[in-house]
Amino acid sequence: MNDWQKVGGVSALIAAATWVFGMVLLFTVLAPFATGDVDPGFLADNQAIIYVWNITIYLVFGVLLVVLLLALHERLKAGAPALVGTATAFGLIWAAVVFASGMVFNIGMETVIDLYGRDPAQAKSVWLAVNSVSIGLGGGNEVVGALWILLLSWAALRAGGLPRALNYLGVVISVAGLLTLVPALEMMGIIFGLGSIVWFVWLGIVMLRGS
Repeated sequence: MNDWQKVGGVSALIAAATWVFGMVLLFTVLAPFATGDVDPGFLADNQAIIYVWNITIYLVFGVLLVVLLLALHERLKAGAPALVGTATAFGLIWAAVVFASGMVFNIGMETVIDLYGRDPAQAKSVWLAVNSVSIGLGGGNEVVGALWILLLSWAALRAGGLPRALNYLGVVISVAGLLTLVPALEMMGIIFGLGSIVWFVWLGIVMLRGS
C-alpha cells in the first residue's frame, strides 16, 4: 500500500513536469499553437520537436494519470466509496480522451506533412480538421479533467486522506476548468492549467510523505 502510494506520488510530480514542459514549449518554440496560427509548413519544419511535445503532454501524461488515479482510489475509497468510484471513472475517461487526442494529432500530423509536398492547399484543409478533432478531445475544454479533480477533492473533503487546503484548491481549479465550456471564458483554461500544476506537485509531495 505504501509503495503504491509512493508510485502515485512520483507519477503526480512527473505529470506536473509534463505540463510545465508542454507550456514552456507552447509559449516559446511552438508559439503558433498558442495563437492558433499553425500551417502545414510550420509542422514540416518542426516535426521532431512537435512530436516529442505531443508524446509528452498526451501519451506520457496519460500513463501517469492512470497510475495516479488508481493510487488515489486505493487511498480514499474506504471513506467515500461511491464518490471515489465515480471520480475514478471520470479519471479513466480523461486518460482515454488524452490518449485519443495524442494519437489523432500524431497520425494526422504525419498525413498532413506527407500531403503538404503535393498539395499545400489540401494539406491546410486536412490540418484544420485534424487539429479541431484533437483540440476537441484533449484541450478545447477541460470538462472531464475538471470533473475528476472536483469529485476527488469532494471525496477527500468527506473522507479525509488529503489536506483540506489541497482539496479546496482542487475545487477552485475544477470550477475554472468547467467554465471553459463557455466560449467567452475559454481563457479560464490557463487558470486550470497553472492551478493543476500546483495541485499535482502538492499532491505528489503529500503522497510521498504518506500523510
